[in-house]
Amino acid sequence: MSNSSIIELKNVTVEYSARAGLIKRFKHQALKGVSFSIERGEVFGVLGRNGSGKSTLLQVLAGILRPNEGDVVLGGEVSRSLLTLGLGFNNHLSGRDNALISCMLDGHSKRDAHSLLNEIKEFSELGHFFEQPVKTYSAGMRSRLGFATGLMLKVDLLLIDEVLSVGDAEFKAKAEKALLEKMKGEQTVIFVSHSAGQIQKLCTRCIWLDKGKVKALGDTKNVMKEYQLGGK
Repeated sequence: MSNSSIIELKNVTVEYSARAGLIKRFKHQALKGVSFSIERGEVFGVLGRNGSGKSTLLQVLAGILRPNEGDVVLGGEVSRSLLTLGLGFNNHLSGRDNALISCMLDGHSKRDAHSLLNEIKEFSELGHFFEQPVKTYSAGMRSRLGFATGLMLKVDLLLIDEVLSVGDAEFKAKAEKALLEKMKGEQTVIFVSHSAGQIQKLCTRCIWLDKGKVKALGDTKNVMKEYQLGGK
């Protein structure tokens, strides 16, 4: 691992065991021998179709899942935040309370967390729904709350899972602009999206996952060519 790397995966495999019928069980490998490293200040994209292992990979990078095999190596003390469509939100609490808890879990004092709530409310454009239980939210509203909250957090490694895939075009454009501004401050980002356009616009390097395996890794332009051709 180089001195400039913030995180490195070495031959990471994640395997799930599930029941097939009354007796038989089968094992599914969501990730198979995945290796790569992320440099500090890099914006790194993750490409792949449904079931390719993208979300599993982000959960490993976030420290939520432990690999069955392989290692995840951090470059010193690294704070990480997984920004996804409402992962970890308490459906019975309001948007305000969920945002408050997220900020405090990130290490903010209660006083500092409260001072961020108006900015989160304004950016999310949730209006009076900010005070309503998250269980009443649409997917787009959860996405807005998740993005607005994550944007305020000060972490070393920001992991973003499809959070820009839901919502109207105007909010997507606003979110992309805010994300680009955050990246200018040397924020390290790992970004998952179904949108090839977003990956090309935001990421310098990327990885293409297919059925849990690495199909391509490197410069975004080159990986994108392979991805669009389907590896043919």
